[in-house]
Amino acid sequence: MASKVGSDGKEAINEQVIANMYANMRTEMNQLYTKITELEMEVSEHSLVIGAIEPLDPSRRCYRMIGGVLVERTIKEVLPAVKRNKEGLEEVIARMHEALERKKKEITEFELKYKIRIRKADNDAGEESGKKEGTAQGVLVGPAGQ
Repeated sequence: MASKVGSDGKEAINEQVIANMYANMRTEMNQLYTKITELEMEVSEHSLVIGAIEPLDPSRRCYRMIGGVLVERTIKEVLPAVKRNKEGLEEVIARMHEALERKKKEITEFELKYKIRIRKADNDAGEESGKKEGTAQGVLVGPAGQ
């Protein structure tokens, strides 16, 4: 009997370890999504800046934030740097998308290997009751005698 309890305990520990590994992998994937979104926002900001200063006179003064310090430069000096930064961000985003695809594939293989399925019991029950209530939605019924 003692050996059965011990083996059940090991299985529970192994299941817990697997669940923790899976949760960590999902967290890493979500972090990649977040970072990609953040970098894409920076690229759009760079595009806005490029669009705003490109038609202007190249000798015109402009200000650029470098490492928390506001520096006065000309558009001729700033525009190529902003374009380079934008290109660099786009390259990083492309690499992060590749890493994200690898992580998705790794998670899928992990799910298949350990037969992991995500339960959505609360959502399924809510959808079924929502369907029943959905047909009567928006209808008010008052007392019959009045």
